[in-house]
Amino acid sequence: MSGSRDDSSYWDPRVTANIHAAGAVLWRPTRASGATPGRDDIEVALVHRPKYQDWSLPKGKLDPGESPVLAAVREVHEETGVHSVLGRYLGHVTYPVTGHRKLKRVDYWAAEARDGVFDPNAEIDDLVWHSLDKVMRELSYPMDRQVLRTFSKLPPRTSTLLLVRHAKAGQRGKYDGPDHERPLEPAGIEQARVLVPNLLAFGAQQIFSADPVRCVQTVAPLAERLGVGVELEPTLSEEAYAADPAAALARIRELVSDSAVRVVCSQGKVIPELMRDWAAAEGLALPPARNRKGSVWVLSFAGGRMVAADHLDRKLYVDSAEG
Repeated sequence: MSGSRDDSSYWDPRVTANIHAAGAVLWRPTRASGATPGRDDIEVALVHRPKYQDWSLPKGKLDPGESPVLAAVREVHEETGVHSVLGRYLGHVTYPVTGHRKLKRVDYWAAEARDGVFDPNAEIDDLVWHSLDKVMRELSYPMDRQVLRTFSKLPPRTSTLLLVRHAKAGQRGKYDGPDHERPLEPAGIEQARVLVPNLLAFGAQQIFSADPVRCVQTVAPLAERLGVGVELEPTLSEEAYAADPAAALARIRELVSDSAVRVVCSQGKVIPELMRDWAAAEGLALPPARNRKGSVWVLSFAGGRMVAADHLDRKLYVDSAEG
C-alpha cells in the first residue's frame, strides 16, 4: 500500500466512501495491571501483512450485509486469532485505494482481548504486542497513529451501557388496543433479530426495558440468547418520563455498572431528551443522531462519568458497497 495519508481530505467527514471496512485497537492488560489498567499497563496488537510489508491495526472489508460492528470483531479474530469485546468508538478514516478510483472508509473501536491463539497465514504472517509508546513508532501509517492517539486519550477499559430505541411497531393510530400493548411489526421483529449479535459484540450481559410490549419484545431475542430475564423499568417509559424526567435520568444513571454490560430499551420520546440532559450534565458533546427505531447509543464511562457516546444507526444496517 503506497501514497501519503497525511492529507487532511482523508479525514473530511464530507468525503463519501464506496468501500467499507472496520477494525480495532486490540489491547490486553499486562500482568502487572490491575482492574482498571492505565495507558502504561497495556499492550496493543499490530499485524504484519507480507503483501504490503507493513505493520497496521487489524482491519478488513465488510462482508455483504454485515455491519461495521460485526466486521470489526470478525476481522480482529480472523487476523489475530483473538476473540475480543468492543468498547468505545474511535472514529473513522477515509482514504483512496491505490490502483482504484475508489475511497475506503474504516471504522475503528477499542477492543479488549479475551482469548485465542494467533496462527500465521498468507495474509497476516506475524502478530506482535507492544506498549502504547512503541506501537506509535512501529505503525507504518500516520492514519493508524491518529486512531491510536484517540484511543490513548481515555482509559483503555471503560464501562459500557447500551441504550436501545425499540424496533418498528407500526403506527399508534392503527393499533386496535391500548398503545402500551402495541407489538412489533414484522420489520421490527427483524430489527430485534439483527440487534442481537451487534449488542453481543459489546459484551451485553444484563437487560432492562421500559414496560411497553414493543420495548420488551425488542430485547427479548437477546435475552433468549443470553438465557437471562428482562427486568422492567417503568420509569423509562414515555408516560413516566413526561411526568418526571429527573427520575428517569436518575434511574438510568443507577444502571451504569462497572461489573456488567447492561442493555436498556426505551422509547422515542424519552431517549433524545434524556441523552441531551445527561450529556449536558457531563459536559459531553453528542454526535448527530436521528434516533431511529432499532438504533443504539453506546455509552462509555470511566470513574462513573460518561466519557464517550456513539450512536449506532448507519453502523448497524449499512451494506458493504465494495462493488
